[in-house]
This record gives sequence, structure tokens and C-alpha cells, in this order.
Amino acid sequence: MSDDLLDLGGRIALVTGASRGIGAATARLFARHGAHVIVSSRRQEGVEAVAAAIRAEGGSASAASCHVGDLQAIEALFAAIGREHGRLDVLVNNAATSPHFGHISETPAPMIDKTMDVNLRGYFVMSQRAATMMRATGGGAIVNVASVNGARPAAYQGIYSVTKAAVIAMTQAFAKECAPWKVRVNAVLPGLTDTKFAAALIADERVLNSLLPLIPLRRVAQPEEIAPAILFLASGAASYVTGACLPVDGGYLA
Repeated sequence: MSDDLLDLGGRIALVTGASRGIGAATARLFARHGAHVIVSSRRQEGVEAVAAAIRAEGGSASAASCHVGDLQAIEALFAAIGREHGRLDVLVNNAATSPHFGHISETPAPMIDKTMDVNLRGYFVMSQRAATMMRATGGGAIVNVASVNGARPAAYQGIYSVTKAAVIAMTQAFAKECAPWKVRVNAVLPGLTDTKFAAALIADERVLNSLLPLIPLRRVAQPEEIAPAILFLASGAASYVTGACLPVDGGYLA
């Protein structure tokens, strides 16, 4: 085993939702630890910018647009990875959506469908394709970005919380069934993090002041504080870790 347990040298890593926030921070960190990172999100221009920044810093990265709510787009992405790299060693399922903020009983059907398609079906199918590819090349690691809402549903974020709870169960199911393939599957549960995704909560002083007392560290996380936990679970440092769901939440779930 390497002395540098966090070394990802020679590995091909796919990070979804990587045009900004936690995904972009993870992609940059992976590249600094030697991985070739496939930076993926819905819009090509967004991921091109992140990939270019990684290359400018001396890292290795390519950009690939993919809407994880679109099954044909997922199939096309994995076909391209097969052609260009012949393998995938790490998948980070990070792309997510939360289009409805309001009482759970008032969630419109289209928003239920959209949230389920991206946050659950997308993660599931991406994991299927990745695990199958990893099996053929001797194993790998999948890290799902879930949420503290999956363990403790948040008010007015009902369908989002439901999908993140399902991601936790999905993580454990894949971990058990893919272990014989030497594919480890774990999840990170971020707390309130300073991203565009959470901007509406953080920008509302009344809402923020109601949330901070629930966080023992009394502050909002930065994306760069979530990425190291993802790196750990993807790396050799976590070689005996599978099926784990790691909160990175300032103590919120304690």
C-alpha cells in the first residue's frame, strides 16, 4: 500500500454536478491528488471552465456535459468514458436538484418527478453503470453526496429530504451487493454549505439565524470543507470502508 493513502495517481474519476460548489471543489482536490478528473454537469461551458482551471493548475481534467435526469445522456457519457479511457475508478454522484421549497402536501407532481429523476434515479443508474465498469477492471469506489436532510428531514424540503434518505439506503444496498466486485460504496452527508444550491437559505437572515443554533460549530461550511471527506472515501485511506454514511455537518446530527 502506498505511503500516501490519499494518492489518486493514475485513476479516472467522474464527478457530477461539478461546475460549482461541492462538485467543483471535489474535482479540484482529486486532481491535486493525481486523478484524471472527468468534470461533468448539465452545461458544457460550466464544466469546461472548471476543467480548464484544473489544467491551468497542472492537473489533468476533461469536461463532459450530462444531465443525470436523462437516461440517454447517462448512457452516452459512459460510452464515451469507455472509448476514451477504457475504465472508471471513482464515481462521485453529486448532481442534485431541489426545485420545491414549501409544504410537503403542496409539492407539484412535476417537481416530484424532477427531484426523483435527478436525485435518486440518476444516482442509481450512474452507480449501476459505474459499478459494472469497475467490476471489469478490478474494482473502484463510488461516493454519493447525500445530505443531513436524508437523516433528519428539513421543513419545507420534503421531497428533497425523501430522495436523500433513499440515497442513504441505496448506498448501503450497493455497498453490500458490489463488495464481491471490490467496489466500495459510501456516502457523505453535508450540512448547510455555502453553495448556490443553498443560497436562498443562507441569504435570508431570518432563516439563517434559525439554523445556526442547530449547528454546534455555529457556522456554514465551505465546499472545500466537504471535499476532503469525499477524497478520503474515494482513496486507499478508506480501503476497508464501505456502506458508511459520513456526516460533515458541524455537529448538526450529533
